Amino acid sequence: MKKYIAKRLLVSAASLLAVLFILFLLMDLLPGSPFNDEKLTEGQLLILKEKYGLDRPFFTRFLTYAGNMIKGDLGVSYSIAKDVPVAELIANRLPVSLQVGGLAAFAGGIAGIALGMVSAVKEGKFSDGAAMILTVLGLSLPSYVLALILSYVFGFRLHWFPILYRLDFPLWSSVLPAAALGAFMAASVARVMRAELILILKSEYMAFAESRGVPERRLLFVHALKNGILPAVALMAPMTASMITGSLAVEKIFSIPGTGSLMVTAIQSNDYNVVAGLAFLFSCIYIAVMLAADILYEILNPGIRIAGREAA
Repeated sequence: MKKYIAKRLLVSAASLLAVLFILFLLMDLLPGSPFNDEKLTEGQLLILKEKYGLDRPFFTRFLTYAGNMIKGDLGVSYSIAKDVPVAELIANRLPVSLQVGGLAAFAGGIAGIALGMVSAVKEGKFSDGAAMILTVLGLSLPSYVLALILSYVFGFRLHWFPILYRLDFPLWSSVLPAAALGAFMAASVARVMRAELILILKSEYMAFAESRGVPERRLLFVHALKNGILPAVALMAPMTASMITGSLAVEKIFSIPGTGSLMVTAIQSNDYNVVAGLAFLFSCIYIAVMLAADILYEILNPGIRIAGREAA
């Protein structure tokens, strides 16, 4: 187990370094400049480039930048908030995105697993049909459409939740955007769980366990769920990462001051350090979530570890 984790950590570190190089190269090749003020003369532009180290050779700048990034120094903003550290800009936005995205992923995953279990156990019955209708709706409705519906019904008409995000009520303000973001995950997980659990419940080893007098609840929650949840874990990992990094459409509808809107503003302003810093952060989150999913997958399915040892 420790050897597997160490190997995955090395792969993750190499992946982050490759991502960092690609990001830096793309930022260098993009047209335009972070200093787009028409009033600046050529001489002033040269002074600004020298000040921020943009006049140095590419690889010199990359090595300096990579070293600073590893230390947690993401540079300073060129235009959004001039000379303000990028880490400070992100630190003001990241907690909101983590809260909304984390709540969406948690609620969506739990709801999807529960819905899939009910649908599989009640296959062909009314509960199964109702669950499948909800699944189709969750898969069909874009998050921004669902966000508008939830905002109108539960915010404007019923006044249960704030229509716009409020920093003084962060958790209460996160319910509607989290529901809009998590609906697709819930529907996707429910669909996978249903299909997997139906096969497992009809398998020979489940019939054998039932014939030996294993209680029905234990059959479902221990034997069936442990195997049926594996595909759901593989599905939830990348979706969780994407929700945590922020959704621009949902953030705009609920006026959420998250990282998604900051990324768009940075791209529009050619603020290279902010773009690269956010992209690097998103990559770190994605790789960390996938690493956690791989470890969880191995814990739930020891056969992977055994197969790996046999192959070695």
